[in-house]
Amino acid sequence: MTLNIASSLEKIVADPALHSRWLNTLSMLENAGAKKIKQCEHPVFVPEEILKHAAEEARHAWYLKKQLKKIGSGLCPTYESPYLMAPIVSSRYLHRLDITISRYLRETFGFRNHDLKYAAYLLVTYAIEVRADELYPIYQDVLRRNKSSISVHNIITEEQQHLASMEAQLQKLSDRWKELCEIACSEEAKLYSEWVYAVTKEVPAVPV
Repeated sequence: MTLNIASSLEKIVADPALHSRWLNTLSMLENAGAKKIKQCEHPVFVPEEILKHAAEEARHAWYLKKQLKKIGSGLCPTYESPYLMAPIVSSRYLHRLDITISRYLRETFGFRNHDLKYAAYLLVTYAIEVRADELYPIYQDVLRRNKSSISVHNIITEEQQHLASMEAQLQKLSDRWKELCEIACSEEAKLYSEWVYAVTKEVPAVPV
């Protein structure tokens, strides 16, 4: 799917209407991530690292929205379906992954209540950061080749830092953290394939 998304991104970046919806979709996904983090917070025991992570994900969402102005004015004002690519699949992406991982942690490891929320947060975030570490550089490379004024370089740097942070926290969560990460990434890969397929179908003249 990496080759397909790279080919699709060439078409997307070349088309202002598609590119604006792509940026808005990324912004929506980043914002969804920030909201998920806040939902996983303990009512009173909130580590600084979680506050930092939620703030940075929200800032990524804002930054991507801001980049829309480089394409044109008044583009994609909301996260409503007409302003997104693959709106149904995109809007359910993170939620479906969270449900799958939470069910696995509850049934296999017996996590409950806040411990379940926290463990799911770590694993879902880890899988998403692994994906971001792959997808954003591909997008950045396409932007560079097309001499676009839009850049996601700063997001790439911060997502790499997030990934390292998640690994450190997961090591404290369980001795089987590598196994858990593999499962989380495997489940995310299924959803990513569906998402890439749905996005690619909206791009003209790109084989799926």
